[in-house]
Amino acid sequence: METLIKNDVIVLGILMLVLGLVFTTAASEHKFWKRFYTFIPPIFLCYFIPGLFNSFGLISGSLSGLNKMASTYLLPASLVLLTLGLDFPSLRKLGGKAVLIFFAGTLGIILGGPIALSIGKLIHPEAFTGTGPDEVWRGMATIAGSWIGGGANQAAMKEMFQPSAPLFSGMIAVDVLVANVLMALLLFMAGKNDRINRFLNADTRSLDEVKARLVAIRNENARIPSSTDLMKIAAVGIVPTGLAHLLANRIGPYLGTHFPELAQKLSLSSTFFWMVLLVSLFGILLSLTPLKKLEGAGASKVGTVFLYILVATIGMNMDVLSIFDTPVFFLVGFIWIFFHLIVIFLAAKLTRAPLFFVAVGSQANVGGAASAPVVASAFDSALAPVGAILAVLGYAVGTYGAYISALIMQAIY
Repeated sequence: METLIKNDVIVLGILMLVLGLVFTTAASEHKFWKRFYTFIPPIFLCYFIPGLFNSFGLISGSLSGLNKMASTYLLPASLVLLTLGLDFPSLRKLGGKAVLIFFAGTLGIILGGPIALSIGKLIHPEAFTGTGPDEVWRGMATIAGSWIGGGANQAAMKEMFQPSAPLFSGMIAVDVLVANVLMALLLFMAGKNDRINRFLNADTRSLDEVKARLVAIRNENARIPSSTDLMKIAAVGIVPTGLAHLLANRIGPYLGTHFPELAQKLSLSSTFFWMVLLVSLFGILLSLTPLKKLEGAGASKVGTVFLYILVATIGMNMDVLSIFDTPVFFLVGFIWIFFHLIVIFLAAKLTRAPLFFVAVGSQANVGGAASAPVVASAFDSALAPVGAILAVLGYAVGTYGAYISALIMQAIY
């Protein structure tokens, strides 16, 4: 099929128009849009609409250099900015249980992927015979990135393990459908909070203290950003990106030359792997400095803008019709998320953690910063920042957890 628009400047303009319209309508108070986005998450449209344009020949992901640009420059910068707001004192105030439950959810995702993959192969082995870029574990690695951290971590896994465009399209559909079913379930459970807490024999005394601290932090740091703030945010995102590229371009080839077998097994010769690992580390380290205060000026919002531009360029490579080719992948996704819930509820039962920690810990993993505050506010609006804090923790560990899960899935594929 002949591509109608090949100029990347025009293509970028089209993608930004799509993002602008999606975000504008998602924020609208009009009844139609509020109901529409109850069922269709905005991020899905940011993938899906560029995918439609690609599928019908308006633009071409394969001919465009925008995805390469976004994954090279915007992805690492977004990882730094999204990790910058990590607030360790607030996490300590949440108590060890909150972090423990969060990491129990992370463990459920890391191990649930290989378990679901094994079960899927038993149920429908023909769907798991792909080779090279069509190996299913590669696509599932991108789901692991999304379900531990979010879109940036998913994109990192995509660039690292290179699933084919049709496989990745199917995995996006699995990701969105299963994650939104989970969110609906968690919101339903929030309405049964007292009953479930009795079942868990939960201790809820720490939540009031957390609420008071978060309100104080929010009032202290929130401000309208100045030009200086925005320039600092840009520097904090881009300077570590440049440093990470500088180091990664030396570490990867060095390990590939001197430790070829180890590098091949663990992807340690990949410069992209080291770049993502380093920018995540830089973001964590910067969160321990006064630069963390830039979060009050909107550092994570700038990181989110970078991220959604990346999401749109990834969507350009989608073959929309391919999502209907392998329904067994949806079954694998639900098995995966069910295992995650078993692990996180078991951890809560053993530690007497409240349902709030379960729901927010789960959504901070699977839904990320976009939806974890929504689930938190279903319990109490003042606790919405807790979801954001844990979601930022997900951004920080998502790449590492997803990478471990991917290596296990690769080993059993």
